[in-house]
Amino acid sequence: MGYSFEVAEVFAASPEEIYHAWLDSYEHSQMTGSPAQITPREGAEFTAWDGYISGKNLELHPSTRIVQAWRTTEFKESDPDSRLEVLLEPVDGGTRVTLRHSNLPDDDAQYLQGWLDYYFAPMKEFFVA
Repeated sequence: MGYSFEVAEVFAASPEEIYHAWLDSYEHSQMTGSPAQITPREGAEFTAWDGYISGKNLELHPSTRIVQAWRTTEFKESDPDSRLEVLLEPVDGGTRVTLRHSNLPDDDAQYLQGWLDYYFAPMKEFFVA
């Protein structure tokens, strides 16, 4: 079945700004501090963190929801892709970003901390009020 978790944080940016940054190679690279190649098209493949992360855009709902097939170089070849859902909700002071990450290999609970350290922390600095 795989490991799943959900984590959320509020960022000082609009849903449109975060959606655009997530799906643009230059902005994603700036937002995380590491190279990414991504385009805002359903079915398009992407890489992030200099190829450590790869996947495909499954569903794109402008400024509200991104669903991706997602894996890292640590996945075994036999492991299926995990599923990443990024929800963007306008709130006072910005946007609540909720990540729902599911179908991770059972022994890979490390990814929760990875999202906090390598995405949410740099995003807090990138999106400043």
